[in-house]
Amino acid sequence: MITATISQSTATSTSPGAFTLYERSRFGEKKDKKIIYSLVEALHLQKQNKLSLVANNKPLTEDQAIKKAKRQDKDIATKLTVFSDLRNKGYVVKTALKFGAEFRIYDKGTKPGKAHAKWIGFTAKEHDKLSYRDLAAKNRVAHSTKKHLLLAIVDDEDDVTYYDLNWLKP
Repeated sequence: MITATISQSTATSTSPGAFTLYERSRFGEKKDKKIIYSLVEALHLQKQNKLSLVANNKPLTEDQAIKKAKRQDKDIATKLTVFSDLRNKGYVVKTALKFGAEFRIYDKGTKPGKAHAKWIGFTAKEHDKLSYRDLAAKNRVAHSTKKHLLLAIVDDEDDVTYYDLNWLKP
């Protein structure tokens, strides 16, 4: 079991298993002799029983870890649902804050750093209001980064519906 220490916006590990998992499945980012996980990656791995999250030298339950993550990101549960669904389907999912999006999504079999992400992903709950301007802004971000826009809508039963949107020139 990999042990990772959770901080405000990330979790870090120096466990040998973390490096093995990174090489095999591209979970986390290798930096300064440690693996750094986004909160959503760490929560997903904890849910899969591959990682134990620790804060102040005390192990956190799944509920405690999600509660702690919600202090940083009120939408973490929705993001976790989408992240887990995509990873379980074989996609590699990374954060995309520098692109102004929630996720970069790599096609199956693609490794970050060796190829570019195919999609920029945004998440929403089915009852969230999304204006035309919001949709156009998200599509503009995807177009400017030469990626498709993947809109993931999570319903009340935690099922995810995906919409792959492209910029079309008439």
